[in-house]
Amino acid sequence: MAGTGHGPLSGVRVVELAGIGPGPFAAMLLADLGADVVRVDRPGGAGLRIDPAHDVTNRNKRSVLVDLKSKEGPGRVLELVERADVLIEGYRPGVAERLGVGPEECLARNPRLVYGRMTGWGQEGPLADTAGHDIGYIAVTGALGMIGSPDGPPAFPANLLGDYAGGSLYLVVGILAALQYARAEGGSGQVVDAAIVDGTAHLTAMIHGMLAAGGWQDRRGANLLDGGAPFYGTYETADGGHMTVGALEKRFYTEFVRLLGIQDTAPDREDPAAWGELREAVAAAFRTRTRQEWTAVFEGSDACVAPVLSLREAPGHPHLAARGTFVEHAGVLQPAPAPRFSRTPGAVRRPPALPGADAEEVARDWQLTDGATSRAGLKTPPPGASTPPRPSSSSAASPSPSSAPSPSSVPSRPSPSRPATPQGTGPRRPRT
Repeated sequence: MAGTGHGPLSGVRVVELAGIGPGPFAAMLLADLGADVVRVDRPGGAGLRIDPAHDVTNRNKRSVLVDLKSKEGPGRVLELVERADVLIEGYRPGVAERLGVGPEECLARNPRLVYGRMTGWGQEGPLADTAGHDIGYIAVTGALGMIGSPDGPPAFPANLLGDYAGGSLYLVVGILAALQYARAEGGSGQVVDAAIVDGTAHLTAMIHGMLAAGGWQDRRGANLLDGGAPFYGTYETADGGHMTVGALEKRFYTEFVRLLGIQDTAPDREDPAAWGELREAVAAAFRTRTRQEWTAVFEGSDACVAPVLSLREAPGHPHLAARGTFVEHAGVLQPAPAPRFSRTPGAVRRPPALPGADAEEVARDWQLTDGATSRAGLKTPPPGASTPPRPSSSSAASPSPSSAPSPSSVPSRPSPSRPATPQGTGPRRPRT
């Protein structure tokens, strides 16, 4: 099938109020799929310091600068909201309301707006107003307690499980579902409350089912999928590398022990009492060769064995290289957009948005004014500002018409009429 190169969300407009972590990642995912994402950056930048030219989570976006604490700031954001389909914010509960860009104000301007809220604890609950990070969110959901060896502390998987799996991905699912509802006949906008604790807890659904059925013990290293089984885990090789084994099914396990060379001496895997002895036999075998040697032994087999690669090694893996799982754009090697679409593939079209660099372009394409940035109220970086230049690369140029639509091709939409009362906001949180 011939692809358009525009992405399935081409024509969808998203306003992202700048933050860190799961909110920007969710907006990047929408942008990768073709949405026109305008990131509203604050003067002075966000909390975490990273060179904007290398912040991959801001690729495929455009940026404007707005000081929401200024007198004109909220109105400038609401101008964008009138023309948008989606807004994403990741403030603590009540902050957007105090700034004048909460659900009530935004839905009054645009009744079909999907207002996406990304937090750790959610909009309500005893901890809603407290600070937190990924590790704490996954801790209270029980997810962190499942990970790691039984004789050591839990092992935390960077911020992938909470921020991105339990947070960003659930926010995107919620936004797309709410967008479908808003565009249906008689539909309206609404608020999507995406809490990392909710999403992470939801990810443990299968484990809770196994726990209820007696097929899972509520402790680490005692179960089929947490390292308890010797045929599902990691093993050190002769050179200090590691190999993973996932030979759960009997036919895959038979292939595994054959290639490992212990098919005639391995204890019975069906006897949990012999798992300790089996683990020692597997570990001893893996220590006889290097990671590279074992990779060659198991290559192309159904033994379900793979090498543990570093972040720098992963793009060179033959399978990932053949699929183009990683791409280089504007001098930065990065994961390619996912998932893939046969007719409307996503693409890395633009390098990471530099704060405020796209104000005039956004003002023109979103028809905020006649194109004058000052009238649009969107700021460009002042002369001498510390905004770094874009990397010099041919791939950093604007996308060609054959690979992606120009921003100006996004159809404009008339500003919606203002209702007497906002729709779809639910009970309003008191301002504090």
